[in-house]
Amino acid sequence: MTRPPDSTPAGAQARPRTLLVRNADVLVTMDGARREIRGGGLYAEDNRIVAVGPSGELPATADRVLDLAGHAVIPGLVNTHHHMFQCLTRVLPAAQDDSLFGWLEALYPVWSRLTPEMLRVATLTAMAELLQSGCTTSSDHLYLYPNGCRLEDSLQSASEIGMRFHATRGSMSVGRSQGGLPPDILTEREPAILADCQRLIESHHDARRLSMVRIGVAPCSPFSVSRDLMRESAALARSMKVSLHTHLAENDHDVAYSREKFGRTPAEYAEELGWTGPDVWHAHCVKLDDAGIDLFARTGTGVAHCPCSNMRLGSGIAPVCRMVERGVPVGIGVDGSASNDGAQMLGEVRQAILLQRVGLGATAMTARQALEVATLGGARVLGRDDIGALAPGMAADFAAFDLRGANMAGAHHDPVAALVFCAPERASWVVVNGRVVVEGGALATVDLPAVLELHNRLSIKLVQG
Repeated sequence: MTRPPDSTPAGAQARPRTLLVRNADVLVTMDGARREIRGGGLYAEDNRIVAVGPSGELPATADRVLDLAGHAVIPGLVNTHHHMFQCLTRVLPAAQDDSLFGWLEALYPVWSRLTPEMLRVATLTAMAELLQSGCTTSSDHLYLYPNGCRLEDSLQSASEIGMRFHATRGSMSVGRSQGGLPPDILTEREPAILADCQRLIESHHDARRLSMVRIGVAPCSPFSVSRDLMRESAALARSMKVSLHTHLAENDHDVAYSREKFGRTPAEYAEELGWTGPDVWHAHCVKLDDAGIDLFARTGTGVAHCPCSNMRLGSGIAPVCRMVERGVPVGIGVDGSASNDGAQMLGEVRQAILLQRVGLGATAMTARQALEVATLGGARVLGRDDIGALAPGMAADFAAFDLRGANMAGAHHDPVAALVFCAPERASWVVVNGRVVVEGGALATVDLPAVLELHNRLSIKLVQG
């Protein structure tokens, strides 16, 4: 991959005091005017953008200068749903050809052998894949903690690799013996779950603007926790001013379970338990009905749309266009790498637009609308006003994609649409919090080949038991 002219030696990892990007073929701001600036650039000080505009209107130099001629620069993509530990169990044969509940039942016994080292390395691998795809902020939903695993294992990896991280403390408390789906060995006592959520928030949550780490409270799903835990989790989160996250209305079985066990649709159940509002986002919502969409729009409840996972598990087509039209906050999620098997954010954006067009026709969603869902939409879902756009005062988070490869040939007339439709290769440059974390397509913060070698060894150990 071509390395653009750069005033700093290769391999430098510290965040420069000032950073200048110039000469991008197009810089997509996602600001209030949705400007697309030909020959554009930006100037950042520390971790904050100071100026955005045509290169000739920016300062002439900085501590680090990236000349991004031949590239498109976009705000860092925002991933709103993942299970990073699942990178260890991609394409497991026993779980390749099943829908959600059967898929989970095949994988739970394998996941019960997860160790802290496996969790740490899997998180590094997942984040490396995301960063190289242009993603700068990611949530993660970690809902099982066997063999001494802790959320700190994931937090350590995020700090090491340099990703902006929304880590959610997931949980499962209702096992098979109580009519739930997970095996009892993977469940926890509810008082211990709530106590650990409080500990993590007090120890690691940073509510300040431009923060790199935020903690959320995230019972796994209505079929793996009790009503009491859902209610008490919401109360705890609101008392400590953090976000709430869970799975909801993922497929027909999910809806049937909700009606049978609770006498409610998933959206009605969420409302009853206090799980609506701008501090809540739900993963999937493939089967959210019109009443549920209106409820979410009225309350500002967010949705993480995971198109590849929904297709892989045969869950269906989420009504994303209707959600967006009615004002529901919607972001893109890659979901776990055992139900998607990949974590390529622009690839996910491409699938999102194509899936909506399969269901609703060729005018259902434009490329720019899809890209907005993956940037500003994701920021809104995560409750942030400091990421998702390139503008003064925003976080210095962005990704640059080379437009000169064979995959982009002939797309010069609309490089922004090409980012969505033409299945671009991995990002050439990624900056998070003012720090270059991907240089010329390669991770600059960790020894990725060593991480992957260890990851594959641990995967074999996990799967073979």
